Amino acid sequence: MKRKHDNGFPSRDAIVAFVRANPGKIGTREIAREFGLKNADRVELKRILRELADEGTVAKRGRKIHEPATLPPTVVADITGRDTDGELLATPTEWDTEENGPAPKIRIHVPRRPQPGTAAGVGDRALMRIEKLDEGDGALYRGRVIKVLDHARTRLLGIFRKAPGGGGRLVPVDKKQAGRELNIAPSDTGGAEDGDLVSVDLVRARGYGLASGKVRERLGSLSSEKAISLIAIHAHEIPQAFSPSAVREAEEAQPANLKGREDWRDLPLVTIDPPDAKDHDDAVHAAPDPDPNNRGGYIVHVAIADVAFYVRPSSALDRDALTRGNSVYFPDRVVPMLPERISNDLCSLVPGEPRGALAVRMVIGPDGRKRSHSFHRVLMRSAAKLHYAQAQAAIDGRPDDTTGPLLEPILKPLYTAYALVKLARDERDPLDLDLPERKILLKADGSVDRVVVPERLDAHRLIEEFMILANVAAAEMLEKKALPLIYRVHDEPTQEKVHNLQEFLKTLDLPFAKTGALRPALFNRVLGQVRGEDYEPLVNEVVLRSQAQAEYSAENYGHFGLNLRRYAHFTSPIRRYADLIVHRALIRALGLGEGALPETETLETLSEVAAQISVTERRAMKAERETADRLIAHFLADRIGATFQGRISGVTRAGLFVKLSDTGADGLIPIRTLGTEYYNYDEARHALVGSRSGAMHRLGDVVDVRLVEAAPVAGALRFELLSEGQIIPRGRKRDGSKAQAKPSKSHPGRSPRDKVRKPHKSKSGKAKPGKSKKGKSWKR
Repeated sequence: MKRKHDNGFPSRDAIVAFVRANPGKIGTREIAREFGLKNADRVELKRILRELADEGTVAKRGRKIHEPATLPPTVVADITGRDTDGELLATPTEWDTEENGPAPKIRIHVPRRPQPGTAAGVGDRALMRIEKLDEGDGALYRGRVIKVLDHARTRLLGIFRKAPGGGGRLVPVDKKQAGRELNIAPSDTGGAEDGDLVSVDLVRARGYGLASGKVRERLGSLSSEKAISLIAIHAHEIPQAFSPSAVREAEEAQPANLKGREDWRDLPLVTIDPPDAKDHDDAVHAAPDPDPNNRGGYIVHVAIADVAFYVRPSSALDRDALTRGNSVYFPDRVVPMLPERISNDLCSLVPGEPRGALAVRMVIGPDGRKRSHSFHRVLMRSAAKLHYAQAQAAIDGRPDDTTGPLLEPILKPLYTAYALVKLARDERDPLDLDLPERKILLKADGSVDRVVVPERLDAHRLIEEFMILANVAAAEMLEKKALPLIYRVHDEPTQEKVHNLQEFLKTLDLPFAKTGALRPALFNRVLGQVRGEDYEPLVNEVVLRSQAQAEYSAENYGHFGLNLRRYAHFTSPIRRYADLIVHRALIRALGLGEGALPETETLETLSEVAAQISVTERRAMKAERETADRLIAHFLADRIGATFQGRISGVTRAGLFVKLSDTGADGLIPIRTLGTEYYNYDEARHALVGSRSGAMHRLGDVVDVRLVEAAPVAGALRFELLSEGQIIPRGRKRDGSKAQAKPSKSHPGRSPRDKVRKPHKSKSGKAKPGKSKKGKSWKR
């Protein structure tokens, strides 16, 4: 019997109660079915759900509706302490306090006989399965530890510097610890040499002077920039060595043959990668569709390295790969997810060699839309290894000895097929942010040569769109076969972030009228309006910060940025564990032979894997970013006093973060150095505004700065502002919607009467370095 209100429509309380009883499992369709609502009633239901969301009574995650700020069934959490009864308490690791308020507490249930690897303590980070409790309990959730991911940090990591009379000091590598050195007695150096990266146990912390430490382990010499990435590797505990059993399995692996495979060796697939790529896990081919019912259409083949053939479930290789979660890329090295015997040899689709692959054949219509697809386990042979600029040069009329023979039979059909796919892509209208990525090029000695922004070519876009098509096909196939999988998901922006973006755009007289469902096209219209304007980078940055962060999940709530209902990672199993899971699921779903996803892998277990590899992905991103910061800080360390141009990349109550135009280096201008007047933090404008002069420094402003200090070990830079601020006319409204700001004639950021204030110094007489702050990013 369906429950309805007296007027035939369910009450708001009834809808909320149903949502609370089914957290994260229902959407509009399920609510309508529960209360027996017909199509004509759904408009009213959607209106009520919008009202409930605006009030904060319910929240929408993709197409699922749940209680606001609730946690998923599986979560990574940090154990923070104990309650009065001695039970462990934890909070979720990934929690946005600005958006959701204080993090909920998780009371940890410890069984009498805990499983191996689940014994956790204060300071540990653990993967947990949780359930909601009554709010009167004091802890909102009860958790059970599935696996301890990281034990409490009882040591500090840093660079050992020898003292003249023996002993030395530790220079911490953490930006948060920059300037807080440790004293190390002669008897506690552990044989460390000057410049060694060391792990130190804290011996004594005092209220005055330097704290003391004892060298526990020497981790390597940092005498050159070649070793800079070691800091991030050890700081984030990224595994470098494979287990002996995994190495043995890799060495004993035999190349794939035709057994259980289709023979695609005569199909001229090619790889197109960066010029320095060492593993090649995807190859492509396109040809006109001979089917008369698809005139003008194309058949696109995408072949992906068959990693699942070599890395079997529960094997040593599999355990090591899951622990790593993904490969980590530094300017000077790669920490791979799989041993080189697998990643650079047996699975790499090198030219002329037979290689096992899991391939998808996609039929593309003349409108660019995918009409059908099929998956195949094949033996292929790459016809050529190309890099992006090489392929693009051939299409642009500059073929070389390699691409000349491939131009007509292979490259031109690929580009023609891409032109069709681009039609459908433009119609889909995914989020179109202009965010140039910098690449650090090193000299032979490992020091920074220069920082470049590689040109974005059609060759890049071609491969990207074909990979997206293949990823969508994989998700569609597994959903059709009703198999569990790990999705790549990207939630839509929250109501609060959309509201903040609206308020900011008002200050630029840019409309952002949200009507109906939130779509990427709404953001693209704004980005299109500012294209070519001085504040284009500013708007791109603020739109980026309004977005959620992509992640892995066994629950599908779509990919907002790509504007796709379902999406999974399938095309890079050499470097991402999520793709390996999707390969195994396809093998199981289609009966393609060995290496299939075990029957024991359920939605529950895949939720645990998704949570774990989402954490390893963020760990890799942070390690890569910190290494780039350290390399650039080393590069700029001998240029103290030099002036640079940059853009304000972050505005906080602590000061301004500036990204330099030529290197992309980030540094801080502390608010105390802006002048003697008080500066107000204007959140709506993303600006600091002088209380007397009205001088405004806003996110995205182009500024000139002087480098005051560089801390290479921590990757921290501190700047002094040289540019003038902009003056807000006294009669201007708080939302900044009318009068235009104009440059101040006074010293930058100061009123005419203000005196120049020297940079603040620590007790040691050295200026304190700042720290970099970067916005979140969404990834495909």
